[in-house]
Amino acid sequence: MQKPYQSLAATISLLVMQQLLVSPAHAAGFFEDSKANLRFKTFYFNQDIKNQDNSPRVDELGQAVFLDYKSGFTEGKVGFGLDIYAMHALRLDGGGTSGKAGQDRSPGGGSLFPLESNGKLKRDFGRVGATAKMRFSKTLLEYGTLRPNTPVLVSNDGRLLPQMFSGGQITINEIQDLKMVAGRLEQSTERNSSNGHSLSIGGANSGAKARFSNEFYYAGADYKATKDLTLSYYYGNLRDFYKQHFVGLIHNWQLPVGSLKTDLRYFGSDSDGENASTSGRAEGYVSSGYWSRGASSRGEVDNNLWSAMFTYSLKGHALGVGYQKTSGNSDFPHINLGTGRSLYLITDGQIGKFSSAGENTMVATYAYDFKEIGIPGLRAGVKYFSGDDIDAAGSDKKEWERNIYADYTVQEGVFKGVGLGWRNASARGNDTTDREENRLIVNYSIPLL
Repeated sequence: MQKPYQSLAATISLLVMQQLLVSPAHAAGFFEDSKANLRFKTFYFNQDIKNQDNSPRVDELGQAVFLDYKSGFTEGKVGFGLDIYAMHALRLDGGGTSGKAGQDRSPGGGSLFPLESNGKLKRDFGRVGATAKMRFSKTLLEYGTLRPNTPVLVSNDGRLLPQMFSGGQITINEIQDLKMVAGRLEQSTERNSSNGHSLSIGGANSGAKARFSNEFYYAGADYKATKDLTLSYYYGNLRDFYKQHFVGLIHNWQLPVGSLKTDLRYFGSDSDGENASTSGRAEGYVSSGYWSRGASSRGEVDNNLWSAMFTYSLKGHALGVGYQKTSGNSDFPHINLGTGRSLYLITDGQIGKFSSAGENTMVATYAYDFKEIGIPGLRAGVKYFSGDDIDAAGSDKKEWERNIYADYTVQEGVFKGVGLGWRNASARGNDTTDREENRLIVNYSIPLL
């Protein structure tokens, strides 16, 4: 039996084909407004875990090729279109894995590449995705391959291939200064995988009792109250795991000298479905966290997280300070299959997320745009996170992380448009593994249409 969203995708696809084949005049916009790019991405990943003797050093180098095609829309009050994504990654070198065959239950296994059944990294892998789309006025309906970017779910692009989701989404821009979005996702294709996987959270995503869901609902709105003030509200629900509310405020204040950006965020998360019942949690629908008392509530989602970030900018310099506080028994709940994720948090570090139960985190950042001294295209910065009061057995735990980054885009000449990036991170803590990590990235894009 077809799911409603599958029927919707098939219907949109058939309408697209009908417009192209039966009404060639209506197809003009579909082809004339099409865009296609051929992109190349070289990625080197190095990670060294200091305090685990049985953890191998990871050195992986890969080359990815992307073909992105985005059609325009057919003519008429209702326009139809189709986007196609094809990508393939080739392993150039690999000196370690993040798991052993038969032991790593996460989708994939290596840092950049999936694992073979014998525990070795695959030589290559790839995927193809498509998104059927329909436009009416200023409303866009999409179904197929999606990369959502909302406070309650952010697609991760921290490896060779990006994390992608399958499902449907509607974006509404009918009212001036108000953007609304809603969607339903069924599966995730992880960064080091070619296959779709059901959705889960930390605490329930691995092991003999691993539990998953194929229903993640989200909806929200961004309202530009003034030219300097944006207000946001979003809701996310992973069925049988958690419900989450987000409220945010971003304000940009132009000062006599420089400018000040204020970024306030609040997440309130509670249990849903199986996670809300003792019997469901006994079956594996649990969250990671720390429950000091009451075995009956162990594993239940219970988290509140708020943060404030202030960034002062002046002539290429940007200096930021922030604070984040979590309360409740569980860690901050989010879709997590164990292979990496991005979170809409001011503590979204290269390695850690600083979102454990009870954790309080101080944040300091500095960035500089070198165009101010005559080097356009070069940007660099540093971030520092220090978290403490992490709830744990025995006593509270703490952790810290330092990120350094630099990006340069060639401005002219034969290599104009080539992007170079470096990411370095050091993480330490008595509640986490100690890590050193480096990433080197080269990006280049060739427009085809």
